[in-house]
Amino acid sequence: MRLILIAAIGTLFLSAGCFQQIAVDSLTGIMGNGFDVLNEESDLELAATSIAGNLKLLESVLRTDPGNRDLLLMTCRGYASYAMAFIEDEDPVRAREFYRRGMEYGKQLFDPRGKLGKSLDGTSADVEAALREAGLRDVPAVFWTAVSWGGYVSLGLTDPDALASLPKVEAMMNFVKDRDPGYFYGGADFFLGTIAGSRPPMLGGDPAASKAHFDNALSISGGKFLLTYVYYARTYAVQVQDSMLFGSLLTAVDTASLDILPAARLSNAVAKRKAVFLRAKMNELF
Repeated sequence: MRLILIAAIGTLFLSAGCFQQIAVDSLTGIMGNGFDVLNEESDLELAATSIAGNLKLLESVLRTDPGNRDLLLMTCRGYASYAMAFIEDEDPVRAREFYRRGMEYGKQLFDPRGKLGKSLDGTSADVEAALREAGLRDVPAVFWTAVSWGGYVSLGLTDPDALASLPKVEAMMNFVKDRDPGYFYGGADFFLGTIAGSRPPMLGGDPAASKAHFDNALSISGGKFLLTYVYYARTYAVQVQDSMLFGSLLTAVDTASLDILPAARLSNAVAKRKAVFLRAKMNELF
């Protein structure tokens, strides 16, 4: 009888673990669908509240299943998106912390014992070598980790250690561009254009490369992903001091319909708000 009781208790614990995993798997699927639905939202206040709540829910579920790659990717993407969309213009210090969190979750997507995982603590040459063995399935993890990492660097240009890691981030985005140039509406070109246009040539900036990247990103999205225009204006147009281009890029955002790309309605709503914010700074920038 005692053996039967022990076996029954063991079965109960196994069943509890099984049901717990089923619940995690179900929630992961729901959260994934939720992100797609959220990206179609146009109300920025509702979106900001929803993303903040979802991030803490994701972190809670990750404590139960810390190696869940889908959850790690969503959390990485969520922190990067929240920082860029709602925080960085008003509170860069707080945004940098959120980018850091996204970066740390992103790094967990890579096996620390594997070549790519080890390379993240090495040199940009190490990252490039490891990425030669990566494939198309690695694109989302590499992309969103690089977005988080790049945001962390861009808001901490006085941090020499962070700045020194920028070539690794560029290597990651070049990998995405090579493997899947259309991923996230030409996201790799968008990102690389921003990097090349954020610094004067004497400090490593490259206006020609920045323009080429932004033009390519706009071509990929058919001009429908409006954040590209904003960052084109914010970086390249300011870098070359072309105020007419700056104005025309922001006007393109102002006059576009939010429904031009329904799957990215939220991103485009964010672009419109950022365009207003950026236009108000025009006298400081030119």
